[in-house]
Amino acid sequence: MAGGAAAAQLSTRRALGANEKIQVAVLGVNGRGKDHIQGFMKQPDAEVALICDPDSEVLAKRKQEFEAKYGKTVATETDLRKVFDNKSIDAVSVATPNHWHALAAIWACQAGKDVYVEKPGAHNIWEGRKLVEAAHKYNRIVQHGVQLRSSEALQEAVGLLRKGAIGKVYMSRGLVFRWRPSIGNKPTEPAPAHIDYNLWTGPARMRAFSRRIVHYNWHWHWDYGNGDVGNQGIHETDMCMWGLGVDTLPSKVASMGGKFLFDDDKETPEVQTTTYLYPEERKMIQFEVRHWCTNSEHGADVGNLFYGSEGFMVVKGYDSYEIFLGQKREKGPARKAGGDHYANFIKAMRSRKTADQNGPVETAHLASALAHMGNISYRLGRTLTFDAVNERFVGDEDANAMVKRQYRPPFVVPDKV
Repeated sequence: MAGGAAAAQLSTRRALGANEKIQVAVLGVNGRGKDHIQGFMKQPDAEVALICDPDSEVLAKRKQEFEAKYGKTVATETDLRKVFDNKSIDAVSVATPNHWHALAAIWACQAGKDVYVEKPGAHNIWEGRKLVEAAHKYNRIVQHGVQLRSSEALQEAVGLLRKGAIGKVYMSRGLVFRWRPSIGNKPTEPAPAHIDYNLWTGPARMRAFSRRIVHYNWHWHWDYGNGDVGNQGIHETDMCMWGLGVDTLPSKVASMGGKFLFDDDKETPEVQTTTYLYPEERKMIQFEVRHWCTNSEHGADVGNLFYGSEGFMVVKGYDSYEIFLGQKREKGPARKAGGDHYANFIKAMRSRKTADQNGPVETAHLASALAHMGNISYRLGRTLTFDAVNERFVGDEDANAMVKRQYRPPFVVPDKV
């Protein structure tokens, strides 16, 4: 199978018994995949049955750790396409590099499997929409890994915004002030034997192997990552839209920034400020990435701020908020309480109701697309107008050429999923 299963195979997906554990495969176990393993192994009615990674050394290490910690064996696979063929697997959890997220999730949907996909749900705007189409076409539960949506405190916070706790909410800000040091300069070299570099590259264009890319530093290269607004920042782009109460993409975007400190191999900006305008709703989003020595804002280094006619709200990280009211900034409601995003996914798998999901597939597209829009404006160096209905830029073919990537066969997101 070069690209997922046919729709006819959906009927062969095994029926789950009420007391039977859901079998999960984790794709990509070098970074976020470690948290995915731990998160699913905490669930009483699910377990990780298989782990997959194109780096056989990483795979062997993670298998050893798994079996030592949990006292049971776990299957391994280097080629994710074989995971989709495996009829004993009920769900796949996608923790690969960004450039693989949407395609892996779409193939999993086509194979009749439910999907937990790490943020961003897609590497570009177009494939994010294709992921939404695939989830609906194949009736799959696709959960986006924005775990703040499962926080009890932040659910309460959004409820308060809706009820007018800070008056009319007109603006949200996303903050990503992460300590990101120089990655230095690394030469190209032959790919090591333990990495299937063809599989690792997947839908991206083939470039010479380099330690500047594999493993973690792919985040800072456009072929694979999306900079910090498309890394940590997806939690905050999602929170901006959720709290502001917008469920479409904005019609104006302007972004600027650059690399000001380090002469290293990063392609993405170290500092970036982006504004998104919803003129008809009279609302705006502002997003800031800072990478080095900087202040927090109202105690938030990573988080969100919401501004209303009667006060403002600070969201800190994934699980807490505070409200300040009036000109004197008097303290209002506040709370800190987390949640379990993996448990929410398993619940929705059992019920087969997308309404049970805290992070439905639409968030995977919209929160990611917001970041992509900002990056396109940054890379072109100009303000852009966007048609949110057709998800195309208005009168700018350079921008529209960046809505979709050129895929490398056979790793292709199809026009018709």
